[in-house]
Order: sequence, then structure tokens, then C-alpha cells
Amino acid sequence: MTPSKTALWNRFQQQYFEHPALGLAIDLSRVDFPDSFLSRMERPMQRALIAMAELEKGGIANPDERRMVGHYWLRNPDLAPTATLAGEIRKTVADIQEFAAAVHAGTISGAHGPFTNLLVIGIGGSALGPQFVARALGRPSADKLKPWFFDNTDPDGMDRVLEELKGQLGRTICLVISKSGGTPETRNGMLEARAAYQRAGLDFAKHVVAVTGYGSAMDKEAIAQGWIRRFPMWDWVGGRTSETSAVGLLPAALQGLDITGLLEGAKQCDIATRSTDVRRNPAAQLALMWYFLGEGRGSKDMVVLPYKDRLELFAKYLQQLVMESLGKELDLDGRIVNAGIAVYGNKGSTDQHAYVQQLREGVLNFFVTFIEVLNDRAGESLEVEPGVTSGDFLSGFFLGTRSALHENGRQSITITVRDVSGFSVGLLIALFERAVGLYASLVNINAYHQPGVEAGKKAAAAVLSIQARAVSHLGANPGKAFTATDLASAMDRADEAEMVFKILTHLAANRRGVTTVGGSGTGTLFQHAA
Repeated sequence: MTPSKTALWNRFQQQYFEHPALGLAIDLSRVDFPDSFLSRMERPMQRALIAMAELEKGGIANPDERRMVGHYWLRNPDLAPTATLAGEIRKTVADIQEFAAAVHAGTISGAHGPFTNLLVIGIGGSALGPQFVARALGRPSADKLKPWFFDNTDPDGMDRVLEELKGQLGRTICLVISKSGGTPETRNGMLEARAAYQRAGLDFAKHVVAVTGYGSAMDKEAIAQGWIRRFPMWDWVGGRTSETSAVGLLPAALQGLDITGLLEGAKQCDIATRSTDVRRNPAAQLALMWYFLGEGRGSKDMVVLPYKDRLELFAKYLQQLVMESLGKELDLDGRIVNAGIAVYGNKGSTDQHAYVQQLREGVLNFFVTFIEVLNDRAGESLEVEPGVTSGDFLSGFFLGTRSALHENGRQSITITVRDVSGFSVGLLIALFERAVGLYASLVNINAYHQPGVEAGKKAAAAVLSIQARAVSHLGANPGKAFTATDLASAMDRADEAEMVFKILTHLAANRRGVTTVGGSGTGTLFQHAA
């Protein structure tokens, strides 16, 4: 039965928490947890907060790699476990600001003049965070450089970006981001960019900056070829928590965004979310709601609906932060738990014309996280109806959707921020980073490693090895046609016939040394194309 409006107002007063110093509010009133839940979870949450405190002191949180996890130090170097690390963090931020200022002043420029474009080449956290911040804080009329991204190893996707930059590469600075320097997608993007610069008659090294681990393959390449500059990626910063490192700060600074505000927002949120009083700790509140709504095992998906165009990429950013951190097969005791929280979303009110119909009336396998932004725009707003602006409609759609979902038994959390600024974006990033870490402690998993991602990389390498053998075998038998089954058997890989078929079909479609000469479907005949 739907509670009365009076009952909802009473619950709202109990479960609405403002954090004035942050310009943040958390509303838990539309989550139907019983009064006993918070008291029952007090002891587990206190253990989680203790574990988080140990993490911030430099404890080994990634035991399989023997690494610390220190993204919290990035916005408050005083917390770093050694003076050397603290000094490196401060120096990196100062170097970023100095470098960006030199680029903006034209002191560092391209072959055709001062840089006007920024091409960021990365994958995963090395692209998602910078893309989110670029979209959230960028303003075409004020941006110092216009950002572009290679965030995949899709040739057509890269061609589309390069087409937009045609004739402008001499004024485009490239930023290549890879901790190891060997990430295939990023290296492929770098090679594609280099080839484009060479086709344009330009020296790629004079237009490219590296963000990488010191001593990595890319670091050595940058030194040998004389790239413009190198900035560090530390092994204690994971990709999905790297936005307040050089990974996120450098592209934001080059774009001309407020990185000082970003760092301050994250720092102030970290301070607030260290509180051991759950009613004063918004990250602890989020983690507890995730636990309750998903029954401690991620049984519900999280739908993220920010009611602001600038936050359109927030759900995409959170997909990696939440799902890579929490999606684990084993818990810390080695038990199979298959943990995780699936995340999807776009923006309001767009989604009211997309999937809110299912959210209200379809399968109940989710909860919603609304992001409300109080400030509509920088200036005055037009009244589209007497006394009503476009922003009033947006707010009305948010409140109406929230009510309509709750009336039908759909639960939601609402996060409210004053505006979309460097401070508030840094705040949101830090809020969810901390919530992820606390939730991981509650369900006894390691949020800071990613064995599934590494398994995917190894599987891709195995596929390319099979491809090389298949092409080599066809080349050694010119004029002879093979089905995928025949070729797999000839390679002593009979169990890989399906993989061989998929590989050869792809190569033939791209005229890559393989052609089809008859047959159809899985019986297609392939041979070497001279």
C-alpha cells in the first residue's frame, strides 16, 4: 500500500540529510528499509570505515599485486604515507598547471601554431573519467582547447575523429595515457594517430605527451623519440580511480577546466565521508542503501538518472567504477560469491521517453539513483509559460518520475548538488569512490583488483595468436581452399574451429590476405589471397 503524503513527509524529514559545506543532500526516504536496518548494520559499517582508514594510511589493499591504493592522497598529499610520495603528488599538480599555462600561452605549440585541439588516447578509466569531466565542465566558448578522444580500437571510430581534425593536426596536441605503455587499445590508437600525423607531413613527437608509469615501454619510447613531455602514472592509482591524478587533471587543465575546484571538491568529500557517524557520512549512507536494496548480493541493478545534460556521461563513468570494482567471483575468503551491482542509465528527462515505462511497470530488478542539480543555468531563464521556465519543467519531470516510481513500489535514492562545477564534480567522483570501497568491505570483496579484465586481455592475445597461425598456414598453401574445420585440424587446433571461422570471416571482409572461394555458412571455403 502506498504511504500517505503525510507519512512520506514524516519519513522524508527522518531520512533527508544535508551536508551544507559540500552543497550536497542525500534523500533515502524512498528506500523502504526498516527502522532496525541501520542499527543492525552499525557494526559492519564501523568495520568498513576502519578498513578504509587503514587503506588511506597505505595498507596493502591489493594483495595479489602487493600494491597500495592511494587515490585519496591525490587530493590531499598530506595523507600520503611518505614525504617522497607527497612531494611527487604536489609536483605533478604544479607541473600540470605550469604545462597547461605554457600551452595556452603558445609557448608550447604545434607545427602550425598554438594548439587549439586536444586528442586524448586512452581506454577504460584513462578515457571515461576525462570524457565525463570534459562534458560536465566544458563550455565551447570558454574552452582553451577542444577535446577529442580515441577511446577504443575501432578503426572507423578513429577515422571519424581524424576526419573532424582534418587540416588541424598541426595545432592538435595528443595525450597518450597508459600505465604500462602496452595496453593494446591505447597503443593502437597512438600508432593510428602517429600515422595520421605522418601522412600530414608532421613530426608526431612534437605534438604528443605521455601519461605513463616511469620506466614503462611508453616512457622509454617517449624519451627515445623526444616527445613533448611525460607525466607520471603511479602503480598505486587504479584506472577507474585516476581522475584526480594526471590521467584526469592534465586533459582537464589543457581544456581550461577548474582542476583546483575539482581537487578541492574531492578533498572535502573525503573529509566528510571519513565520519564514523553514518547520519553525517553520505558515502556510508549510499553503501548501506546498495546493501539493503541488493540484499547484500547485488540482486538489483542501479539505474543512474542525472537530471542535467552536463552529467550525461556520469552513468557511463560509474559503470566502470562500480562494476569493475564490485564485480568479483570470489570474496576475500576465497568463496564463490559472484558479487556485483550492474549500472546503467542516461539522463532525465530524456529517459522518460525511453525506459521509464519499464521502470514503472516492468520487471522489478533495479533501484534508481537520481542526481538532482538545483541551479538551472548561469543566467536568467525564459518563461516558457507564465511563471514557468524550462528548468521548472525539468525539475517537475524529476519529481514526478520519482513519485510515480515510488507509487508503484520502485525504490530510489536522490543525490542533490547545487550546480555542476569543478567542486561538485570532484565531490561526486569522491562520493562514489568511497561508497564503492565501503560497500566492498560490507560484502567482503576486494574492490581494487580486476582479474576478469586481465583474463579478457589474455584471451584476446590468444585469439591473435590463432589468427597469426591461420594466416601463416593459408600462406604456406597457396591456391588451396580450407573450411574452418579443415584449417583448425591442420593447425592441430581442432577444438578452435569456431574461432578460426570467425577470424577468417573478419579477415576476408577486410581483404586482409584471405578470400572466400565457395561454400557458405560454416562450410565457407577460405584461401590465401595473393
